[in-house]
Amino acid sequence: MDEPLSPAVTASSRRDAFDRLTFLGWRWGLAAIVAGLALSFFLFGYAVIYWRNADMDFMVIYSALAMNDGKPQHFFDHTAYLTILTVKHWFAFLHGLGLLDAWSLSSIPPSSEATAFDAAMTHAVRAGRLLVLLIAAGSVLIFAALMRAILRDWRVALLATLAFAFSGGIAVHSRILRSELIAALPVVFALLILIIVGRRAGLARPLALGLAAALCVLGLENKVQAILLIGALPLVILPFGSAKSASVGFWRNNPAAWLMTAATTVVAGAAVGMAWPLISAGFDRALIDGAHFRPLLIGRYGVYQTALVALVGACMIAYAAIWRVSVAETLTSMFAVIAGASLTLLLLYLAYDSRNVIAIANPLEKMLTFADAATGEAASGSGISGILRLLLEGIGSVLARYTFVLHSSARPTVFLTWLIVPGIVMVWRRGERLAAFQALAVLLAAIGIDTLGVRRGLKTEYFIFTDPLIILSGAILLDRLSDLRFARWTYVTGMVLLGLHLAIGQAEPVKYAFKRTGPQSICEWNNYYMPLLPLPWCPARS
Repeated sequence: MDEPLSPAVTASSRRDAFDRLTFLGWRWGLAAIVAGLALSFFLFGYAVIYWRNADMDFMVIYSALAMNDGKPQHFFDHTAYLTILTVKHWFAFLHGLGLLDAWSLSSIPPSSEATAFDAAMTHAVRAGRLLVLLIAAGSVLIFAALMRAILRDWRVALLATLAFAFSGGIAVHSRILRSELIAALPVVFALLILIIVGRRAGLARPLALGLAAALCVLGLENKVQAILLIGALPLVILPFGSAKSASVGFWRNNPAAWLMTAATTVVAGAAVGMAWPLISAGFDRALIDGAHFRPLLIGRYGVYQTALVALVGACMIAYAAIWRVSVAETLTSMFAVIAGASLTLLLLYLAYDSRNVIAIANPLEKMLTFADAATGEAASGSGISGILRLLLEGIGSVLARYTFVLHSSARPTVFLTWLIVPGIVMVWRRGERLAAFQALAVLLAAIGIDTLGVRRGLKTEYFIFTDPLIILSGAILLDRLSDLRFARWTYVTGMVLLGLHLAIGQAEPVKYAFKRTGPQSICEWNNYYMPLLPLPWCPARS
């Protein structure tokens, strides 16, 4: 039986802002967060008319329906490869249970039967929305588990999870079938895994690095924009070490360690051999020219990809030198990374199409096909002045958005940046320089990725790539500034931030739920993206 708390402990708990903000505890707190996520979904997502979020609901669902009829994938823009495959199998699973009749293209009534068509598409779209709710809820729980392993105080981890679950990114992607969710979060989870295993050495650490590499490729396979987050990750992870990062005894002066390195080398070689046809196809000039790509640098393909591989290797060596990781463990980790990345590439064989392969092999070239005219001209120009000008404009635009006053948006995490910057200064002045470097590195990565995202308007759908980074930066600082929980203003500030976070984070879902515009704008692109699915409200095709 638990002993009763002393009056002193009870008074301390009443003064502790962290206790008051997380009064439900860890398990019930997570349950409340998931329940809130589901409540928001059913109030402002599930019942919204099926064509309201047609971009990209229709595109993903159309491809899934077509693939269930044995037809090839139709949508390749992002590439949304894993999202489409997941929806395809989800529809087949529900159909097998007798819960979904509209599971394939042939099962959708013709557009001339408008009432039956509406009913079938409503069922299909709602089934897809339920799937993304499940993915979002699972992602929140994974984020919570990883954050608790990183932070000293579970209460800070719970507050970070709450901020993540009701961030602008999750608010959008927990009710719309888009490609960003399955692209961004695997890479974010890879970063969190690297932080965990980097801070405390272990025998299986190279395996964790292989898993992180696999998650990065997984994200890239679903949306090429994930390359921006992947490119930042090797640099961001450098400050995340500790006195316990040094290799364990197995990896130091042990012949068995070199045997493990040799075995991992063989596995990596075999994995590369299996993935080599995909790699070759990804850089096949005929296929690339057919996709109307333009080389990003010096008129050649593969330049920045090679540079990224070199950056990963250099950062792994730098990390090993800084945090005393042995040569044997470093080499084993490098080969584990190669093996994890190569094996994950093999997922492209599940529904092979060369258009997916070349997009994933040349992600920046793929992104340029959707860039505005100014970005395209700067990328293809001979000088760097145009690129620098666009970068400076992007940085200014991002900083204006982070103020919220100069450029408002449905992004509650901008309010966290108001506290992160002074928090970094405060931690630095207290002498905790490493924590300051860690928070700064993560925040700068978020700013850099958002700067590049500005060229496409930094839409709410893109917040999912950087919201977790901003939250991680704030959580690192809050975990170090634990004495602030007894300050008089902490609880009030926390409640105000939570209120703003919940209200602003739900702005986009509420807006879409009460929007009154019709579906006519879909007719501008439905012939291109859904050639075999005429819509009742669009003119008949000639």
